[in-house]
Amino acid sequence: MTDPTDPAPPTSSPPLRIGVIGGGPWARETHIPALAAHPGVTLTGVWTRRPAAAAELPTPRFDSVEALFEACDAVSFAVPPQVQAQVAIAAARAGKHVILDKPIAGDLDTARALATAIAEADVRSVVTFTRRFAPETKQFVAAARAGRYGGGMARWISGALLAEKYAGSQWRHDHGAILDIGPHVFDLLDAALGPITAVVDACHVGDGDLWQVTLDHQTGATSVAQMALKVPARPTVNEFSVHGVDGVVSLTGRVTESPACFAVLIDEFLAAVATGTEHELNVQRGLHIQQIIESVRDRVR
Repeated sequence: MTDPTDPAPPTSSPPLRIGVIGGGPWARETHIPALAAHPGVTLTGVWTRRPAAAAELPTPRFDSVEALFEACDAVSFAVPPQVQAQVAIAAARAGKHVILDKPIAGDLDTARALATAIAEADVRSVVTFTRRFAPETKQFVAAARAGRYGGGMARWISGALLAEKYAGSQWRHDHGAILDIGPHVFDLLDAALGPITAVVDACHVGDGDLWQVTLDHQTGATSVAQMALKVPARPTVNEFSVHGVDGVVSLTGRVTESPACFAVLIDEFLAAVATGTEHELNVQRGLHIQQIIESVRDRVR
């Protein structure tokens, strides 16, 4: 028999209702399956600009973003940055928490407007810096922060725009590696060596979409990043390292696949929403990285 004086058992929070904006490869392969499989989430559906893009998706399609907003507590974005920013501003103003893709906007002014809208609405946000949610990356960042390292290097050399999956991604063709790979690279170097304070030099070779960027960090460290999206590299070259008086710490390859990283992101996002705390990789982090991208563009030769 239950003692009426015993405290009531704790009740778990109801699943967070999340809708997806976008129906391209990134939404189909990462957002939708990870959200659908997560026990703390109810995937309410998807909205796409083109109805045909949602025809084969295993989730209902909303006819408007407004209808999606009404059916969810949070919105997960998998659309080009210039599309994301304006819809995300509307989502925040509607009181919805947001999972933002990177970069958070197509330009710095719009990124600032998005950050302001999220702050004014007092909703939670997280940016999909996918690799940061992998256990091997968390270990790399922890080791880098624990030691004395004055230099860093990043190489992300890919043929993604030569392959079928993203060959039709116009925004990636228009802006290149700096807008697609750049946010991941700058975020991880910044996390490992301390805040990036200046772009010392930037070079872009258009034909192969080759970028080389030299950065100064608040800690006094200097790092160099090389990026490309149109080099026929198989497999993709993906290397990060820091070096200094304590030796070398490296992160090579991609051990954890994107859906598994996104599942960790969802865990941390749900915790931020439940506690009302800001995630380390929130919209302000996205704005900081957008400022670095704009500085690179200003310095490019």
